[in-house]
Parts: sequence; C-alpha cells; structure tokens
Amino acid sequence: MTIGARIKDLRTKNGLTQQDIAEKLGMGRSNFGHIENDRVVPSSGDLQKIADILDTTADFLLGREPSPESIPEWATYKDKRDFKKMLEEEGDLMFDGVPLSDTDRQRVMDVLTGLFWEAKQMNKRPKKTEPEDPTNQDK
Repeated sequence: MTIGARIKDLRTKNGLTQQDIAEKLGMGRSNFGHIENDRVVPSSGDLQKIADILDTTADFLLGREPSPESIPEWATYKDKRDFKKMLEEEGDLMFDGVPLSDTDRQRVMDVLTGLFWEAKQMNKRPKKTEPEDPTNQDK
C-alpha cells in the first residue's frame, strides 16, 4: 500500500474530505489530491501534520510500522520490536512462486498482524492449573 493509499484510507475512515485536510494543511484541495494519488510526495513537515490530523504516525503512513490501533495496549516495547522485525523482513511475499500484488500483500500482513498479537497475548496468560481434589486425601 502506498503513502497516498494509506492517507486516503484513514481520511475516509475518519469521515474527512480532501478539502478538510487541505484546509488544515494550508493548501488547495487539488494539491492534497495529488498527495493522495501519489503524484506528489509530501514534505516531512506535511507528512507529520497529516499524521497528526489522522491520529496516526508518520512511520505508519510511510509503511514502516503497523497502524497504532492494531497494536494492543498490553504490548511491551519488546513485543513491538519483535513485531516490527517481522514486518521488515525483506523479500516478496509469494504464492505458488508468484509475487503478491501490493493489495494482496497488505491483506496478508493484516491477517498476520492479528495472528501475531493473538499469539503474543496467549503466551502472556498465566497457565491454569487444576485445583486439588479435596476428597483425595492421603490416609
């Protein structure tokens, strides 16, 4: 998924128009439209402003980290580091030897994100032990 696609996706999820964000950035709607359509790469300052408006991080918009809302509150720094390492592994995702499209790759990563955090949470839960049977007493 591209920077523009991430921005557009979050903008629509937040119920904002291109005009809404363009006004907050102090630019015309068409200029912001060029950012969403990946015709223009936003400056680092504009990227940070867009991230703030959309309540996310510049790293998420750049594709360097998962969306903040996809990370559970209980995740530790080490958990987040492990997850980031998993996402940064190089190479194409393949299916039957054919590289996945960006859209399909994102769908796979979304599923893996859910599975990763579910497994982490399951591993953090204390193991249940069977209560002792009070009728089983040594005589």
